[in-house]
Amino acid sequence: MSRIANCLFLLLIGNVFFGNSQEKQIQYKSEYFVILVIDGPRYTETYGDTSCTYTPNLCNSLMPQGTFFSNFRNNGPTFTIPGHTALMTGNYQHISNVGAGLPRNPSLFQYYIKERHTLNTDAQIIASKGKLNVLSNTKNRKWKNKFRPYSYCGPNGNGLSYGPDRETMVKVKETLSSAAPPHLMLVNLLGVDVNGHGNDWKKYLDNIKYTDAYALEIWNTIQASPLLKDKTTLFITNDHGRHTEGHKNGFVNHGDGCDGCRHISLLVLGPDIPKNREISTEAEMIDIPVTIAKMMHIGFPTGRGRFLSEIFSEKQ
Repeated sequence: MSRIANCLFLLLIGNVFFGNSQEKQIQYKSEYFVILVIDGPRYTETYGDTSCTYTPNLCNSLMPQGTFFSNFRNNGPTFTIPGHTALMTGNYQHISNVGAGLPRNPSLFQYYIKERHTLNTDAQIIASKGKLNVLSNTKNRKWKNKFRPYSYCGPNGNGLSYGPDRETMVKVKETLSSAAPPHLMLVNLLGVDVNGHGNDWKKYLDNIKYTDAYALEIWNTIQASPLLKDKTTLFITNDHGRHTEGHKNGFVNHGDGCDGCRHISLLVLGPDIPKNREISTEAEMIDIPVTIAKMMHIGFPTGRGRFLSEIFSEKQ
């Protein structure tokens, strides 16, 4: 066999056995990733309202700067802790929604801390709902109590009760503006969900407006940081929706497979993300952590979602 033929043969064997993934070869500009979870709005009151009555910032200021998934789904249990567990672990799981259990699988944040040998403060969970403190651990025996991300959930980070979003936002902006912002961050804002459960239609809509403003504040804080600007991807999504109008008690609750509960949204902004693009092909919440793992080039073998390659594809 000639030298050239031998080299071609070795290259072919390498591609077969070790893969030649274009995704792994891409060097993304993003180094920091933030997942903002607006807890429990219904699609019909957010992006489904073409007049953008309650989401003027998301629709008019942020959507033109990023890529929007109009057919984004929660295909698992449509409750708060199961939804956030899917976003963190890349797996759907029936898990206690009162904070009485731990995720079955390790989170992306744990994989990151382990692989990068970094401090737990380099991956943070900041949530208005104290019960989301369970996201910082797993019941997996190989990972339990190891490589746990920093958790600040509930009032003053007590990990118990519910705190107002305005106080959560103070912590969020303080963290993003710090001298060492985390490379991974998940934020939960509860106002929409709490007031929906309270059967207060006006306060439910008011809180959609508030979280719409908070989303813009987070993006502006990122842009104001010399460390984060042009190096950060922001995922703005939900953990679940609410019952479709006319189904059960409508906006007051959620938790089944109706379209109102499952149809959520995803808006992605960042230096690697095409601007002013809408994608109508179906995607789901377990795809978010898998996509971040690919962009960071870290292993995430237990994640069951897919890489959202259509974000980066020129053909739509």
